[in-house]
Amino acid sequence: MELAAEYALFLAKTLTLLLAFALSLGTIAVFARKARSSDRGHLEVRDFSASVRELGETLDIALAPAAAHKSIKRERRRLRKQSKQSDDGRRRIFVLDFHGDLRASAVDRLREEITAVLLRARPADEIVLRLESGGGMVHAYGLAASQLDRIAKAGIPLTVCVDKVAASGGYMMACVAGNILAAPFAVLGSIGVMAQIPNVHRLLKRHDIDIELLTAGEYKRTLTVLGENAPAGREKFQRDLDATHELFKDYVAARRPTLDIATIATGEVWFGTQALALGLVDKLATSDEYLNAQLATANIYEISYITGKTLLERLGVAVEMRLAQRLRSWWDGAREPQLPV
Repeated sequence: MELAAEYALFLAKTLTLLLAFALSLGTIAVFARKARSSDRGHLEVRDFSASVRELGETLDIALAPAAAHKSIKRERRRLRKQSKQSDDGRRRIFVLDFHGDLRASAVDRLREEITAVLLRARPADEIVLRLESGGGMVHAYGLAASQLDRIAKAGIPLTVCVDKVAASGGYMMACVAGNILAAPFAVLGSIGVMAQIPNVHRLLKRHDIDIELLTAGEYKRTLTVLGENAPAGREKFQRDLDATHELFKDYVAARRPTLDIATIATGEVWFGTQALALGLVDKLATSDEYLNAQLATANIYEISYITGKTLLERLGVAVEMRLAQRLRSWWDGAREPQLPV
C-alpha cells in the first residue's frame, strides 16, 4: 500500500514537471508568433537641435535669479517660435548610428534608415554616421559599406564620425565618406583579412576516431576542424585570404585615392592623430564637437529605425554581448597598451 502511494506521488510530480515544461514551450511559441505578426519596425526622429537648446535653457534658468525665470521662459518661447518660422530654408543634417558586431547585424536597421533619409534629403543636406565597429565577417561588412555607397551615389554629402573605433570592416564603411572625422585616440585601420580554424584531428586519432569527409569538387573543402588538413588545401585557403585582401585594398583605394595603400594595408591599427598623418581621416574631432558646430547653420535630426526582437533573439544577443565583452577584456589585456593609473 505504501509502495503504491509513493509511486502515485512520483507520477504526480513527473506529470507536474512535464505540464510546466509544456506550458513554458507554449508561452515561448505564443510570444514568437506575436513578434512575427507584429509591425516589422518603425522610424523614430529626434530633434537634436531642440535637445541641445533645451540643455542651454535649463542651465539659463538654473543660473538666473528666481524672479527672472518667467521672463526667460517667455523669451525662449518667442525665440523657438521665431526659429520655427525661419527653419524652412536651412539645410538639414540627418544623424545615423552604427554599432557593429561580428555579424554587422545593425545593417538591417541601417538600410531602413538610409532608405528613409534618401526619400527626403536634398543636395544641400548632409548625412552624418556615428560609426563604432572593430569589423567582422567580410560579406556582412561588405553589405554595410554598400548601403553607405547608396548615399554617395545619391549625391548627398556623407560624414563619418569615429569616436572610438573603425577598424577592418569598420574602416571599409568609413572610407565611403567624403569626410572622415576621428577623436584623437580613436582606433582606425586594420586593413587586412584573417581567419582562424581550430583542428582536433590529432586528438581524434589518439582515440582511434576516424572522420570521413566526402566532397565533389577539388576545393569544396580546404581546411576542416575535424579532418586532416593537407598542404594543398592550406595553400588554397591562403590564396583565398590574399584575394579577399586585394579586394579590400582596391575598395579603400577607389574611395580614398590619396592613400598609400602599401603603407596602410598591412593589418595595423593607428590612433586618430597617427591616422590623420597617414590620410586615413580628414580631421580630428569628436562627433559632439562636429555636430554642435553645425547648429548655427543647420537643423539636426537623429534617425533611428526601431525593431522588436523575439525572445530567442534577445537571448541570443545577450549571450553574444557577454561573449564579446569577455573577448574584448582579454584582447585589451593582451594586446592594447595600458595607460598608467
